[in-house]
Amino acid sequence: MGKYTKPPRLCHITRHPVSGLGISFTPVEGEKGHFSVSLVTGGAAEDAGVCKGDRLVWMNGAKVSDLSPSALNRMMKKCGNHITILVIDSESEKNYLQHKMPILPSMAVPHKLPFMARKLHLVSGPDGYGFLLRLERTQSRRTHHVLHKMDRDSSAERAGMQDGDLLLEINGESAETLTHEDIVNRVKHSGQQVSLTTITSQGLEFYTQFGLSPLLFCEDTATDKVKESRGAGSEEETSSQRETDGSCKPRLCSLCKGPLGFGFNLGGVPQSPGTFVSQVAFGGSGQSTGLLVGDVVVEVNGQNVEDKYLEDVIMLVKEGGHFLSLSVMDKISYHKMKQTDSRDVTEQEEEDDNERSSL
Repeated sequence: MGKYTKPPRLCHITRHPVSGLGISFTPVEGEKGHFSVSLVTGGAAEDAGVCKGDRLVWMNGAKVSDLSPSALNRMMKKCGNHITILVIDSESEKNYLQHKMPILPSMAVPHKLPFMARKLHLVSGPDGYGFLLRLERTQSRRTHHVLHKMDRDSSAERAGMQDGDLLLEINGESAETLTHEDIVNRVKHSGQQVSLTTITSQGLEFYTQFGLSPLLFCEDTATDKVKESRGAGSEEETSSQRETDGSCKPRLCSLCKGPLGFGFNLGGVPQSPGTFVSQVAFGGSGQSTGLLVGDVVVEVNGQNVEDKYLEDVIMLVKEGGHFLSLSVMDKISYHKMKQTDSRDVTEQEEEDDNERSSL
């Protein structure tokens, strides 16, 4: 496998009243546009997931390779009480550069981000899902589908929907280009269950100011509920719940090559298996089938590619001709699924050991 390359980390640092942000940057000698991280031990930056000796890649939406040391210092002085940075350890940075691969926020593991999109799973009751949908112009002067008036003890309230949340997706499809009537029809045609991805208006503003998609980092509430229930119920009950609510399951995207090709780009960590969607072209086949930046690719044309390298996955895509079937998962749900699977295997091995010893 070669050297182990770690993904970058997207860290949100909140100033401490005494020690401040707890971070400073030093230009790397002989490497223009490269900055090394120094930390206050136990300070705000260290608490936010930054490590001593990390290399700074990106600050508040700006690539630091384009900045001089004085410009970086000016940015630091203007940042106020919060700063969001993309960092990576020096060895991994070296591997990325050797392979001429960009280090992007879409690859990152999030640390202490103040806002995240949430995927809510609703089951219709006698009075429907129990919320009101309106098309409104927000403070940013853009129109959004806004969720309001959650009925008491309704499916919407139980799922954690909050008044004023913005709708990003319905059943994995972007709501940005859908009309109010489109969304109402999709809810009606979803049967007794619907999946809604939401974010607060402040959360959308947070990602927009950095030029990032709010869907990069999305929490699946159904996955969290399954995780919480493990300590309270039996393994059979949690397994049944996971099958019922559909959490931790990949999305199947069927694509047809058009003028923009398949309309997406793939990325990977150098010298490590695993592939993710690094870009999605607006108006392309990838966008229309629900592909999202940051999605982890699980299967290509029915073949599992979790242990394959980027180059091998690209070859499989090309071999498929003008049609392509991708099985994908959002990054957070994928990692939670792998953790759950690992725990299941360990528990099963322990059970098997106990069974063998009792014979």
